[in-house]
Amino acid sequence: MAKDTILIVEDEEDIQELVRYTLEREGHVVVAAETGEKGLAAVLGARPALILLDLMLPGLDGKEVCRRLKQQEETRSIPVIMLTARGEEADIVAGLELGADDYITKPFSTKVLAARVGAVLRRTARTVPATQDVIEIDDLTIHPGRHEVTVAGSKVDLSTTEFGILQFLARRPGWVFTRRQIVRGVHGEDHPVLDRSIDVQIATLRRKLGDRGDLVETVRGVGYRFAE
Repeated sequence: MAKDTILIVEDEEDIQELVRYTLEREGHVVVAAETGEKGLAAVLGARPALILLDLMLPGLDGKEVCRRLKQQEETRSIPVIMLTARGEEADIVAGLELGADDYITKPFSTKVLAARVGAVLRRTARTVPATQDVIEIDDLTIHPGRHEVTVAGSKVDLSTTEFGILQFLARRPGWVFTRRQIVRGVHGEDHPVLDRSIDVQIATLRRKLGDRGDLVETVRGVGYRFAE
């Protein structure tokens, strides 16, 4: 069965080849670029289903590449997984604030890489047919089948992870969830939990929702909930 096209933007040849081998073995088509500039050009030609983006690139770095991808209508919906060498919280938070969907720290195992790529692709492709699954709260509408959120009729552009968090909380209004429960509900059991990353994504989600951002409430010392 044909798989998706994945773009890897990575300047280290050994890592680029490891990623290519791993993903092609899973049946994916892999396109590679070694600089941020070439990566941006490749996106328009390859139309990838997912981008693996190294943050530490020569010239145009990964954070700037991510920023430009999320600013453009034709590329903002493509999920981005960051590759970061140090795994420092500041790098991860910066990428998530720009709209990246996930991160993998180097060095990584090929099994982890394949699993994380597969999880993001499944979340992106997931559809639910029934209109009964549409969530409507006042002027906020969440349409899982269309992967679409609107506030007062205006579309809100969310990353795959931001959409997943909003849907997870909104389906259980009033329930309080810890950060770990939110991560597992959106990403799965084996995903590492970085408290700061959830806080950043919640803050970005609230900002994008504007006046409806207050529906996502903080429960101090516990986590978050969707207002009843």
